[in-house]
Amino acid sequence: MSGERLAVLGAGTMGAQIAAQMANAGFEVLLLDLVPEGAADRDLLAETALRRLEKSEPPAFMSRRFRHRVTAGNLEDDLPALGDCAWVVEAVIEEAAVKRALYERILPHLGPRTAVSSNTSTLPLAMLAEGLPADFRRRFMITHFFNPPRYMRLLELVTGPDTDPALAGWVAGVCDERLGKSVVRAADRPGFVANRLGVYWIQCGIRFAVELGLTVEEADAVMGRPLGFPRTGIFGLVDLVGLDLVPHVDGGLARALPPDDPYHAVRSELPVLEQLVARGYTGRKGKGGFYRRRTVDGERIKEVVDLRTGEYRPLRKIAFLALDLAKSGGVAALLEAGDRAAAYARAVLTRTLAYAARLVPEVTDSIEAVDRAMRTGYGWKRGPFELADEIGVARLLRLCEAEGVEIPPLLARAREAGGFYRVEEGALEQLAPEGGFRPVVRPEGVLLLEDVRRRGPRVAGNGSASLWDLEEGVLCLEIHTKMNTIDPEVLEVMEQALALPPTRCRALVIYGEDEHFSAGANIGLALFAANLAAWPLVEELVERGQRTYARLREAPFPVVAAPSGLALGGGCELLLVADRVVAHAESYIGLVECGVGLVPAWGGCTRLMARYAADPGRPRGPIPPVAQAFETIGMAKVAKSAFEARELGFLAAGDGIVMNRDRLLFEARRTALAMIAGYRPPPPLELRLPGPTGRAALALALHDLDLRGLLTPHDRVVAGELAEVLSGGPEADHVEPVGEAHVLRLERRAFMRLLRTEPTLQRMEHTLRTGRPLRN
Repeated sequence: MSGERLAVLGAGTMGAQIAAQMANAGFEVLLLDLVPEGAADRDLLAETALRRLEKSEPPAFMSRRFRHRVTAGNLEDDLPALGDCAWVVEAVIEEAAVKRALYERILPHLGPRTAVSSNTSTLPLAMLAEGLPADFRRRFMITHFFNPPRYMRLLELVTGPDTDPALAGWVAGVCDERLGKSVVRAADRPGFVANRLGVYWIQCGIRFAVELGLTVEEADAVMGRPLGFPRTGIFGLVDLVGLDLVPHVDGGLARALPPDDPYHAVRSELPVLEQLVARGYTGRKGKGGFYRRRTVDGERIKEVVDLRTGEYRPLRKIAFLALDLAKSGGVAALLEAGDRAAAYARAVLTRTLAYAARLVPEVTDSIEAVDRAMRTGYGWKRGPFELADEIGVARLLRLCEAEGVEIPPLLARAREAGGFYRVEEGALEQLAPEGGFRPVVRPEGVLLLEDVRRRGPRVAGNGSASLWDLEEGVLCLEIHTKMNTIDPEVLEVMEQALALPPTRCRALVIYGEDEHFSAGANIGLALFAANLAAWPLVEELVERGQRTYARLREAPFPVVAAPSGLALGGGCELLLVADRVVAHAESYIGLVECGVGLVPAWGGCTRLMARYAADPGRPRGPIPPVAQAFETIGMAKVAKSAFEARELGFLAAGDGIVMNRDRLLFEARRTALAMIAGYRPPPPLELRLPGPTGRAALALALHDLDLRGLLTPHDRVVAGELAEVLSGGPEADHVEPVGEAHVLRLERRAFMRLLRTEPTLQRMEHTLRTGRPLRN
């Protein structure tokens, strides 16, 4: 058995998407479901599920090419094929009897080392495995994926007393390294870790919003970003999950928990929720939930439910002193304010954080595991114990006492210990439930910049970027502006790295642990300068960026870029200038400057054409690379994964892709170290550009788009400037190669001409204000 073939039983929403993520990881996957009664196509249910996946938004497959890795089948004809599968995931309906009957059917067909797991969020392992043969119990475990499986990083792994530890370790390794999951080992308790606490938090949020008289949008404004929770807040999250699922999750948890569990005290009936579901408002998957969008006089507006009447009304402006105080004073300032927002935050947070402390060691003996589960499963910026330390444990206890919340022993112990976490000799330690502290141990192959920061001061830096020592001569450039945009201070730190002696900087890794790698150049700064007509300042910034990026490419040491999240515009150009890229699979890469009425000006045009010209799998000659770059840049294409980025040419064939975000820096550092010995900078770029002939060919393509009504007036202007750059200008001739400096000069001139146009300034201002492009 090769270990490269897996199976998923059940082609519902979760089962099909689990199969897709396995395919993303490179596995061949068998997706099986029931045979529909009387159907001519016995694989119809699984095949229909795959067709839905092909159209899903956001995409379940990281590349359309990965669809062929999943084979549809059925639970009657294809059971013998399970013998060739290393791991079988059951994802059928949440009914123990149905699951157990399926286990009995598949057991005779399993290979001797085939692992079996259930993707259940509510049913205990002991119930599912009771009475089944010992051979099944030794291979059985729970692997609770979070929805959607591609994008949610948490996976809870539950094993029983009879589960083979080696087999469970192999599954955990596959989930971690291949599927990209943050694996949390959970006890076989109701709700496991994340849902046990997360559902409690949701119930608190709903109950006290009603009791304190907050509207839906007021509650979500408080219970969202100001506290480090997802911007959806509570009610928006319920819309995302599905209003119809809330009673089932709540009821299942309530039935499973003992009578003295605090969960029962915060549960409350919300008649408006039942009314909405009865009217067909089930959340985002339907026609709306607590929020809905509808068209009025040709304009899309957002409305919200009034919790008293159940009727929709327009959103209202929110004004709370507590939210203003939180902007400068953080969570503690919000909690200490005197308005309804602060009262709501105190009511929910005190109970939620106290409940989290009560769950250790019942659901896990690690507070770090609880924090990680809530960050990766619920999107919290900080886990409950990290949040408690930020508030201050002494303050939290005082607030709990004022709210009448019972203090669990672990929370009282944290006050005596000075918090839930501490740093000793540069290493992070966590409070142990039995008392004292123990190290937070990262898995082998995981390197986090937050741990590097604890070891000592940065090598260099300013308010926009820092250089950190990764040891053995490898430095890390971290950008820490808003959205990691690139401004003159970021360029300054790049220049500082380039000026270090060879013994101090033997390799450079560009990496950050924020959500995004870089949203590109700071166009707000460019817009400000343009509005003042400070053209020399803008041109100097463009030239400095070109010069610094070129110096990175010519550096005497290897440069490795390690993106995750957005790598747009100038962020994408950083990837194109690096010697090697090690990308997180969830990297969204593109040259999007045309969307704001500009052209790439830090070498993106030059290096993308060079990438296309050097790719043996693409058409040869002077025109094809230019035409391909014109389409990719002109349409502002953004790859929806690192695999798509490779197809679009933003990543080279030799660049690496890492599925687990936590392993990205380690792999980038390892790649940089391997490149040091015998390193030589790449030779200067030379391009054969077609000149006026190519410009004319691109003009014909533009004319065709124009006839089809696909271009706005300013689209034509921007595309014309882009065509001028890519074709090499009037003096270019494909017989004579041109150097990089020539195309960089064309980029800079086109950028400055476009910046002086009113439609480009309108596009830039609109994008900064709304986050969306303007078609003008």
